[in-house]
Amino acid sequence: MPLVTISIRKGKDGHYKKALLDAVHEALVLSLKVPQDDRFQRLVEFDSEHFEFPSHYTEDHVTVEVKLFEGRSLDAKRAFYAILVDTLHQRLGLAKTDIFIVVQDIPLDNWGIRGGIPASEVDLGFKIDV
Repeated sequence: MPLVTISIRKGKDGHYKKALLDAVHEALVLSLKVPQDDRFQRLVEFDSEHFEFPSHYTEDHVTVEVKLFEGRSLDAKRAFYAILVDTLHQRLGLAKTDIFIVVQDIPLDNWGIRGGIPASEVDLGFKIDV
């Protein structure tokens, strides 16, 4: 159950935003084996004066933050980064250097799911040790 927050500057149309959301989810499914129907994403848009980043990024800069259950391997995360960057480059024309990704592994005990039960006490129905 990854929680995804994607941050961009305002000004992109609906097709761009949907393609961005879809690309992130597809990369999670392919690389980290997130179930296809396990999609919890937020797209946050900022006015330019509320979204600052280093000068080597362009106005198309995208920050993708993913909080997920602890347990994925470094190889799986490498695959996620590569798939996501390649997909965003191909579909949206984003420069690969304009994409910044942060993954936070959070222990299962720190997730209250399915009515407030620690995720460590729930049969998740999928593997996280990929």
